[in-house]
Amino acid sequence: MQILYRSAFELAQDIKAGHLSSVRVLEFFLDRIERFNGDLNAVVALDVERARERAVAADAAAARDQDWGPLHGVPLTIKDAYCTAGLVTVGGIPDCRDNIPATNADAVQRYIDAGAIVFGKTNVPFMSADLQTFNEVYGVTNNPWNTARTCGGSSGGAAAALAAGLTPLEVGSDIGGSIRSPSHFNGVFGHKSSFGIISHAGHLPPGEGVLSQPDLSVVGPLATCVDDLEHALDLLLGPSTSDAPAWQVNLPPPSFRETGGLRVAVWADDPFCPVDSEVLRCINSVAGTLQHLGARVDLEARPEIDPEANYRNYVQLLTAVMAGTMPDSVREMAAEVVAAADPADDSDFLQQMRGVALSHSAWQRENEIRLHTRAAWSRFFEDFDVLLCPCVHVPAFPHDHTPDMLQRTLQVKGAERPYIELLRWAGLTINAYLPATVVPAGLTLDGLPVGVQVVSRYLGDRTTLAVARLLERHHRAFTAPPGYAQ
Repeated sequence: MQILYRSAFELAQDIKAGHLSSVRVLEFFLDRIERFNGDLNAVVALDVERARERAVAADAAAARDQDWGPLHGVPLTIKDAYCTAGLVTVGGIPDCRDNIPATNADAVQRYIDAGAIVFGKTNVPFMSADLQTFNEVYGVTNNPWNTARTCGGSSGGAAAALAAGLTPLEVGSDIGGSIRSPSHFNGVFGHKSSFGIISHAGHLPPGEGVLSQPDLSVVGPLATCVDDLEHALDLLLGPSTSDAPAWQVNLPPPSFRETGGLRVAVWADDPFCPVDSEVLRCINSVAGTLQHLGARVDLEARPEIDPEANYRNYVQLLTAVMAGTMPDSVREMAAEVVAAADPADDSDFLQQMRGVALSHSAWQRENEIRLHTRAAWSRFFEDFDVLLCPCVHVPAFPHDHTPDMLQRTLQVKGAERPYIELLRWAGLTINAYLPATVVPAGLTLDGLPVGVQVVSRYLGDRTTLAVARLLERHHRAFTAPPGYAQ
């Protein structure tokens, strides 16, 4: 019976029915890692003996007709930003190379409570703070479509492992495209949930035992099919343990019933962040598919926001979050730089410094700007069910580990563009807390995958997933990278 690239939830059904054994599935993925991970470095830590013990227990439970849940006996990996009890959690941070948490992150525990078996961890950049995946502890993770190119970040190891068939399901986090960009670069499905609907507890940073929910950052699944995204989202949904007695999440159904009633806006390119011609072609082909299916497609509609102003607002809010884990000396240095700078200087460096130095009162002013942006998006989604837009503006690019990100560049339409622009399309939607599902859109002429963000109103997660299902069925399903489909 097939295991490779099967739905994780279908695997669980077969394990519970006795058609597959959990032990066999685990050994299958361990063998895949032995064969393929050397070229990729996607899976960076294993917990083989405990996983084997739990797989044996899962099979014994199935033989007694005991049901552990919708992921009964399914082995899977976890992004190394999430704390895993008894299994090293580094988060790309050299000082944490020997960190073994006592408890699981909430998201990890929800997979385990559903019957999953965590057998390994997937690589991330330093502090999950880059859109490439490399760190001093575990090294560089490569893209299975072309190992000379990035797999993205920060959920880069997770997306590469899925694409290479090293794991059947993952969980990512996203504060600057960290689910969406790797999904796009590796040709897999990913879902960036609406802000606040999944507990962030146990994510590193900020780390085990921290109770606060960082602004902007969200949790969401990565998979090779939409079914798994939907089922995994249902498992992950819900508040932290401390909030659970008082509230629960009840997401509304999709905002359309039939494709003929689907209203689609397309924002495929913009001067605020020019898009590679191959990425643009693939996104337009997705719009064409939906139009062919009967959806109303509008290529000109835009929310009443200035994307450049939104980006400045987003960068300050983003770097304010990151400043929470920085030493006081860094924040003091940033404040000195800002005080000495020209107030009209809108360079990326100054925007970041302003965010690091942001006082609480200044943060409140930036948040008020963000709230007006959210209101504009709400008005926009009165007329549209979803927006299609790029995840990032380029396909997977060659590795570039220049220490100063502001010195890195990308080639876009024959011009050199700042590397930091990788945050622009991501920030367009995350700054307003919107949900986005990434769907494979096509391949570039040189064979690299392209994904598209399907975005909807806040808490419209089921709408983005419903459109993703349409596209999976009628446009493009997951396709394995060359050489990995056996």
